[in-house]
Amino acid sequence: MSDLDRAIIAARAAAERAYAPYSRFHVGAAVKLEGIDEPVAGCNVENASFGATVCAERTAILSGVARHGKRRVEFIVVATSIDPPALPCALCLQVMTEFCTPETPIIAVGSGERRIETQLGELLPSPFVFPESG
Repeated sequence: MSDLDRAIIAARAAAERAYAPYSRFHVGAAVKLEGIDEPVAGCNVENASFGATVCAERTAILSGVARHGKRRVEFIVVATSIDPPALPCALCLQVMTEFCTPETPIIAVGSGERRIETQLGELLPSPFVFPESG
């Protein structure tokens, strides 16, 4: 089984565990980290104070950092139950810029066989980067 197949399975399983009592929109994500065999999964976790909600993509990335430290993300899978599949929100894309390159693949899978395959730089061509102090 390929790394991508394992990540898709992990992302879909995480979506089933999502805590989404308000939107009922379950999202799972899985990141493949450089040097780590198994994908790190995450799901969206909503909160009654909507601003405190955390998306699946950020949960997966932050879990990866907590478990393995800062590592380059080889690719990210996002799983939803809609077709066409949903892509990451702008906040998640901005967080991805800390751990990904503009060429990092983002693969969105939905309820059917259709996939959207893109790259971070295509979805967020001008991310905010902290200015270097001189």
